[in-house]
Amino acid sequence: MALIPASYETVNLMTTAVSPSNVHTSNNALAWYFRKYLFQKALSVFEFDLPEGWDPTYFMYTLFACGYIGVVKTDQFGIIPQRANIYGFDVYRLPYKMRIANPLLPGYPEKTIGKDCALIKLQPNYSGILDIVYYYADMLALTSEAASMNLINSKLSYVFIANGGVKAESFKKMYDQIASGSPAVVIDKGLFDQADGSPKWDVFNQNLRNNYITGDLMADLHRWINLFNTDIGIPNANFEKSERLITDEVNANNIDCMSKAVLWLQTMKEGIEQVKKVFPDIGPLDVKMRFSEAENAPGNEREVEPYGTEGSD
Repeated sequence: MALIPASYETVNLMTTAVSPSNVHTSNNALAWYFRKYLFQKALSVFEFDLPEGWDPTYFMYTLFACGYIGVVKTDQFGIIPQRANIYGFDVYRLPYKMRIANPLLPGYPEKTIGKDCALIKLQPNYSGILDIVYYYADMLALTSEAASMNLINSKLSYVFIANGGVKAESFKKMYDQIASGSPAVVIDKGLFDQADGSPKWDVFNQNLRNNYITGDLMADLHRWINLFNTDIGIPNANFEKSERLITDEVNANNIDCMSKAVLWLQTMKEGIEQVKKVFPDIGPLDVKMRFSEAENAPGNEREVEPYGTEGSD
């Protein structure tokens, strides 16, 4: 993100297409943390066999983030994958022209997809998966932030009554020393009521356990991750059930889990076939599921324990 001076109105205008105008969960380091690792999880779903000299990181990040990657033949580097601009419309309203923008390939001419260049796309609509990654990263960031705040708020809950700034600072210093674990804290007698000697602070929530929901929020984190795994094709079990899962429910979850991944695999294989047709001497080029589809096939299910009951009798 460019670090430019911008008013709230400008930021809102720039982000309104990807983020609701009244809630911004993306402009923080925690959301970027989850984005990075969720994207890596998505990359792990497929295993590529690439020709010698192709950089796998460049290839996968371009394909999954942009939604497609072009394959062209150059005099300097041979047949290579490149981030491309696609445009033009054929009779089916699909792009059929491609240009490469690379400073090491100046003036590279326009190419025709399927004739003198090829295109590997991830999804039929030419889109990447950043929308999926960003959504779950935002939800995980919000849930994680709530858990952090609850941990702090569940430590101690006191209300201090101060007649002036000096006493207020005394209360702050006293609490800081207590919270830091000081074995002995010395305070001024002015912090006690002069009439009956009672302290001038009160606890407004003694039962801190009622305030503690971090365990529930951590379970929610696992639920968000499980939903993400289902969306991108990583095998997982439905842990929401309070009873043992039956075979039909496991099969339904497996189908839901593999639906997008199988479509993505088929779309990429179609692009790979186009590459091999345009460049017959390309060498080894293929893609397969890293997590075998057999793991999700009917008859291969295993009995799944409800979430949180592992090791219980």
